[in-house]
Formats: sequence, C-alpha cells, structure tokens
Amino acid sequence: MDRLLKYTLLGTVLVAFSCTDLEDPLEDSLTETFSNEGISTGGGGGGGALLAPFSRLRAGSATNGGYFSTQSVTADDMAVPQKGGDWFDGGIWINLHRHTFDSSLNRINDAWTDAYTGIGECNTALASGVLNANQTAQVKALRAYFYWRLLDLYGRVKIITSPGADAPQSERVAVFDFVESELLTALGIPAVTASMDLSGSDLNTDISNYRINQYAALGVLAKLYLNAEVYTGTSRYQEADWAATYILDNSPYQLCGEGCSVPNLSKRPAVESDPLTLEGYAAVFAPNNENNPEIIWAIEYDETSGTGMNFYMMTLHGPSQLTYGLDAQPWNGFVVLEEFYNSYEEGDARKTANFLEGPQTDFNGDPLLDYAADDDDLQINYTPEINELEPNAIRQGGTRMKKFSFQLLGRQEMNNDYPIVRLGDVHLIRGEARARAANDWNLALPDVNALRDRAGLTTPLTTIDADGFFAERGREMFQESSRRTDLIRFGKWGDPWWEKTNSDPYRTVFPIPQAQIDAAGGTLTQNPGY
Repeated sequence: MDRLLKYTLLGTVLVAFSCTDLEDPLEDSLTETFSNEGISTGGGGGGGALLAPFSRLRAGSATNGGYFSTQSVTADDMAVPQKGGDWFDGGIWINLHRHTFDSSLNRINDAWTDAYTGIGECNTALASGVLNANQTAQVKALRAYFYWRLLDLYGRVKIITSPGADAPQSERVAVFDFVESELLTALGIPAVTASMDLSGSDLNTDISNYRINQYAALGVLAKLYLNAEVYTGTSRYQEADWAATYILDNSPYQLCGEGCSVPNLSKRPAVESDPLTLEGYAAVFAPNNENNPEIIWAIEYDETSGTGMNFYMMTLHGPSQLTYGLDAQPWNGFVVLEEFYNSYEEGDARKTANFLEGPQTDFNGDPLLDYAADDDDLQINYTPEINELEPNAIRQGGTRMKKFSFQLLGRQEMNNDYPIVRLGDVHLIRGEARARAANDWNLALPDVNALRDRAGLTTPLTTIDADGFFAERGREMFQESSRRTDLIRFGKWGDPWWEKTNSDPYRTVFPIPQAQIDAAGGTLTQNPGY
C-alpha cells in the first residue's frame, strides 16, 4: 500500500509509525508527513521466489470462506443468521454454529484446500534451488504455520514435503512434532529454553511485517506450545512462556497505545462525531495499519493487488453502503452474539473499536433508512439482540464486526493487514502459559492489565481466575481467528450458547473433508465420530 500518512512520532519509532511505550510519558512529540513509498515491506512475502507461498495466506483468512469461517462461526462470539432466503446456503452457517457439521460441508473443505495449496507453493519454492538460507528458513517456517492450521483443525493429516509427492496420513502427535521441528530448525536451536541463543538462526531480526523473522517464528511456536496439551496430551506451557518472553524482552515491537495513531480513513467530512484519528488498539487493525509497531507478522491485503479481505461486505447491512460511500452493497451476514458483545465493560476502547452498534447514519450524517425494514421504523439500528438463528432473523439484528475498520469510498476488497502474530497476543500467551504452569492465574495479571490499561480500563485487576482470563482474551482477540482454539483449550467448546446445545466431544477436530477422502484412494481415513 502506498499512502500519504500523518504520524505523530515520539521516542523510538518502528518504520515511522506513531507510537509510544505505554509506561513512558508523552514527550518530544512532533508531527511530520510521511510516505511509505520506497520502504521495503516485503510485498506479500518478499517478492520473487517468496511471492507465491506468502500470497497464499490471503486465501480464506479474512473472508467468508475457509479458515476464518471455520474458526469463527463455530465459536460463541459470532454467527450468520438465516434471513429468509438470504444466508441459508444449504444450511452451512447453521450447521457450523450448532456444531452439526459433517464431512460434506464445503467451508471445512475450503480450509483444508487453502492450507494444502499454500504447502504446495512452499514445497515448490523449496525445490526450486534458488532460495538462499534466509529464504529457505522463511518458507519452512511458513509451511510449518500452514501445518499448524491443519493440526489445529483436523489433527490427522498428511505431511507432504516435496512437489507432487504423497504421504501416509500422520497422527496428530506426529504432525505436532513436525511443526515444532521445522520451526526450531528455522530458529537454529534444538529446543526453546530460558537462555536460548538465536545467533545461529538463518532467520533475521529485520522488521518487515510480511516476512517471517525470528520473532514471528517464535510467536507461532508459542501458539503451538500453548495448545500442546490439546494436540498431544502433554503440556508445554513452560516453553510457551519462554518463547513469548523472548519476544517481549528482546524485540523492538511495542503495544500500540496512547500516541500511537493513524488518520481515520472512515472520517465523514460532514459528521463531527467521527474521530479524525484512530489511536491505540483501533490503529492496530485500521486500513492504514501497515508498519504498526505492534504487528510482528501479518497478511498483506490490498484492495487491488492483494485481494481476499471483505469483512465489510460480510457484516454490514446493504444500505450501509451509503454510510461510507462503498462501491458495492454489503451482504448483511456476519453478526456478533449479544452475550459476547455485553461481556465488554463500558469505557473499554476495544468495545468501540470492535463493534458497530446503534442507529446508523449516511455519508452526510442523516438517518440511514431501510425501505424494506422488518418493522415501521425505517432507520437502521444495529441492536445487540438477535431474534433467532433461522429461518427469519431480523435483518438489522446483531451488532456488526468493525475491528478491521472501514474506509470511505472503499471497494469490495479491503486494505487492512491481518495480524498472524502481534504483541498483544504474545502478552496473553505469556500470561496464560505462566498461570497454567504454576496453577496460579494471578501470575497472568501483569500481562492482562497491560492490555486493559491500553484499552482505557486504568483500574488494574487485583485477582483473576481461568474464566476471567478467558473472557479477557476473548475481548482482546475478537475477529482474529483464535476463538475456536481458545474454547477448546479452556474446555468450553462443548458448552451451550445462543442457539447451540452441547456438542459432541469428538468435534474438537473437524471431519476430514469427504471430497479429500474420495480423492485420496484409500490413503485418508475419517476422524473418529464422523
């Protein structure tokens, strides 16, 4: 993305993004106009031999197909209600939400296909003979990340490491071991320890959000270890703590807090209540979030050359096109569940950033009308209440996803980069890992309170338990494709929630897609229970 941005610069700056350490006073501030033209941001993974494998991350990661849907619609924070003939789609969304999915569901097959297509691009690049040592380490770490997705979603998959090859189906523990080994090799260490030395790694420490450096690889490894007990039956919380702590102690990344801001690209000229800038948490996910100091590794999206993110199309009601001057009418699908929305405290900046709620106005600030409204009040009002999942959900029911905020005159595709590893998540990983390793959730308080303070909740918590931490993690990580994994790790996946009863224990992994079993000639077998 090439944008002319106005940043407030203070103290140490990461690639000219306005930022400050949350614990430091605001000082020596200045304002300058900054263009990122000419800065090497990696171009979807670095260009050249790395372009194809890194570009594959875009598929299914921020749209209504594949990975995002399987991670999110199955969870307790969002749903896609059926509105008469709209969004039924053969029962896809109802079955995902109610955990009645089976091996024929196409969204589950999409997530499988997207991951293996990315793995295929990695294998092709590795076999090309043109990669240097750093590029090889990056592609192996990227392939390990794709396999981490498969490990988390399906458990038992094939580990294929060369173009055109096949392999037997591996058990979940073997897939875990492969992902761990590949990441450790890229980092140049035999194991994660409190005193590990990464000086022998072929990965570097350069700051480039669309590349994998040492900190990005450690971030993926920390996610792997945090969930190791689910994947293998053996906990690895100490290693998760060490990996996260290394990032926090040694990297230059900073939480985007007070003074870390970007221009608000959805500011309507005639609407005084629209803020001029987005600051702190909201800036991390904005359309102009490239080079944000909190983001360690992200998927680069661009409305023209890096397409694949269309959150506003997925969530906004059709007339909201007139609010932002969008070039297409949104689809009115994804909504936020009322209980999850209400879990935020008033004054939590994350609530304002994450959700669009209440009466809506158009580009000029006048009431936004829906002439096909479900009642006699024509002004669109996004209410937390949703009357039902199916068959006739009220069309304006449910608050809408706004974390990855919109921009005026936007196209169907969005510009916001999508974080895979960011410092806020690293804090939560460290806090949880320490708490679980010592069986003392209060050990997570420093990391939790750092994020609450950034969100404007300045009174620190003095005690916390597992449920409290789970709630805090949900509020921070909404819309970042982690909720399903978190529900499983906290033992809440089978719990009932809105329009969903208890689910069967075997559903903690998805079924192997029937289409893949049919094409495998007997080399893939179905997961137990399906």
